[in-house]
Amino acid sequence: MSSIASSLRAFIFPTPPSLFRKMCSALPDHLDKLFSTNKNFCSTYDTDEPGTYYTSLLQKSVNKIHLNQIHAQLYIHGLQNNGFIIAKFINVGSNLKEICYAHQVFDEFPDPYVFLWNAIIRGYSVHNMYEKAIEMYTRMQQAYVNPDSFTFPHVLKACGGLVAVGIGRAVHAQSFRLGFEDDVFVQNGFVAFYVKCENIDYAGIVFDGLNDRNVVSWTSIISGYAQNGQAMEALKIFSEMRGSNVKPDWITLVSVLRAYSDVEDLEQGRGIHGLVIKMGLEFEPDLRIALTAIYAKCGQVMVAKSLFDQMKVHNVILWNAMMSGFAKNGYPDEALELFREMISKRIQPDAVSVQSAVLASAQLGSLDQARWMHNYVNNSEYRGDIFVSTALIDMYAKCGSVELARQVFNRTLNKDVVIWSTMIVSYGLHGWGREAIDLFGIMTQAGVRPNDVTFIGLLTACNHSGLIEEGWKFFHSMKNYGIEPRDQHYASVVDLLGRAGYLEKAYNFIINMPIEPTVSVWGALLSACKMYRHVSIGEYAAERLFSLDPLNTGHYVQLSNLYASACKWDGVAKVRVLMREKGLSKDVGYTMIEINGKLQAFRMGDKSHSRSREIYKELEWLEMRLLESGFVPDTESSLHDLDKEDKEVTLCNHSERLAIAYGLISTPPGITLRITKNLRACANCHLATKLISKLVNREIVVRDAKRFHHFKNGICSCGDYW
Repeated sequence: MSSIASSLRAFIFPTPPSLFRKMCSALPDHLDKLFSTNKNFCSTYDTDEPGTYYTSLLQKSVNKIHLNQIHAQLYIHGLQNNGFIIAKFINVGSNLKEICYAHQVFDEFPDPYVFLWNAIIRGYSVHNMYEKAIEMYTRMQQAYVNPDSFTFPHVLKACGGLVAVGIGRAVHAQSFRLGFEDDVFVQNGFVAFYVKCENIDYAGIVFDGLNDRNVVSWTSIISGYAQNGQAMEALKIFSEMRGSNVKPDWITLVSVLRAYSDVEDLEQGRGIHGLVIKMGLEFEPDLRIALTAIYAKCGQVMVAKSLFDQMKVHNVILWNAMMSGFAKNGYPDEALELFREMISKRIQPDAVSVQSAVLASAQLGSLDQARWMHNYVNNSEYRGDIFVSTALIDMYAKCGSVELARQVFNRTLNKDVVIWSTMIVSYGLHGWGREAIDLFGIMTQAGVRPNDVTFIGLLTACNHSGLIEEGWKFFHSMKNYGIEPRDQHYASVVDLLGRAGYLEKAYNFIINMPIEPTVSVWGALLSACKMYRHVSIGEYAAERLFSLDPLNTGHYVQLSNLYASACKWDGVAKVRVLMREKGLSKDVGYTMIEINGKLQAFRMGDKSHSRSREIYKELEWLEMRLLESGFVPDTESSLHDLDKEDKEVTLCNHSERLAIAYGLISTPPGITLRITKNLRACANCHLATKLISKLVNREIVVRDAKRFHHFKNGICSCGDYW
């Protein structure tokens, strides 16, 4: 008996059920005793209700051995054709990931009922074996068994998983032929299917045809619009849902919050937050993630962090929402701190986590941090991820090393238009016009079709390099690729012409634009007018800017600088009065320098640093060497109504000079100094930094509000065209 028991316990698939049936038939009288001896699982068959008994036994099953034992008993007691028990057997088998065994049990059943077909289709669908699920549905039709309302959801899940729109539409037509057009359960499944396949128009048609919409109907269509980037349509339908007195559930509110987040409507988002609390759903994890995301995206990062900290269990989506919020709202240190904490807690980052950390590293501007981030990526599963590689290129470019950006680009396989465009934009950011144009040539030879971002990069590269003819040519070639210029392209052309001194031509270009000029277009013209001290056109550009964007401090500062450069101090005074009336104040200029992986910040005339005495001593030495080299301070670049001597002192104390002096006393000879300035560099500091790079034999990389300048051996990469 023990050998027979061990044989049965060791019995595993692929032994076919037909053979198993023969094995069982050879063991007539002693099988009950055999199973009753297995105290850990089976008990003696002593009930008048075999369905209840075996259902209970199947619910206790935890492995395939249990299924084998139950299967044997079914044959002994003649219950192998009991549809109720076999359906339960198939469901449990698929839940235990024994779907192949369940399939063979199904095949042994003569003339399966619809609920048996449902069970096997469900098993394949649940385990994402979509082709097998559709295959079984096809067999069901060939057996002339009509589906019921429980069949369609699993078939539609399989169609959605394969994005098999054609098959799904055929199933949809069949549901109408069989009379399920008014079955809300079935039709909800079709709404969800079309949403899954990103065919939101069909989803809307199905939804509009529903006479009896329940919360699932409304949620499916709202979620569909929210997921497909149609936030306003999602919110419109949510308003209709509230008007129909249908109470939303937490799934509905997650999609609604996502829609409000996409349109950055924090006020309405707060209203949903209040509803969440009123419904007692504030600790629902997905809702907490959605709330964290909307507060973070709308700039309320401290509120978002409070919600984040209240969660007992943090999943990767919640971490991503918080890191992305910090990174996108100018808190790179906090974003990177969260990323390191995430790693320390052994929470596996996904591609979104890594991209947020790379974005934060780019904002920080620290090349050491950029290298650390790149090293992490190289040792992770995202080394070959094209989206992460694209982010790394952008990171290195914004941290001042276009060479390292190009290395990442060269190592990336299967380059798409986004990564080509990112590298071209990187060259433009650093004023490497020729390199950008050469790369564009290689891109087109590789058969990659450019997009609108590609041309933004090309135009930026041209206007930062003085390549006027090339930039003009690229702008007019856009239509050859079916690309309509946007405001950014027009602004780049205005910048291109303005930097070259063609102010009248730039003005006429704006007047003849086929679209309404935007803030960026008029801003480019005003900046060029300041550069060439053209007051009349500059005043007109400023008027247009004040009407379009009246609370932007930068426009007033630009006009004030224009007046100051033309020594029109009454104009400067008027602008200052206007700013006071509007409650505006000028941003304080500062410069940061990275030393040994740490950033130090300086302001004009700053004496707060612990090494201030050494810094100013080095600054005096630099000024003396500059004067010996024939450097004469450009006092016209000062934007204050001071006498000449005071102007010279003020210019010498600009934050850039302090940062350079600190870098020189803090690093060994020959080390590159990397500096970041929040405003545009002034003409005087630009000229001085060129000479300093030659005097101290250092490369000095400066990132200002617009672009990068690489100073080396008395020359700047911008060619004094900035």
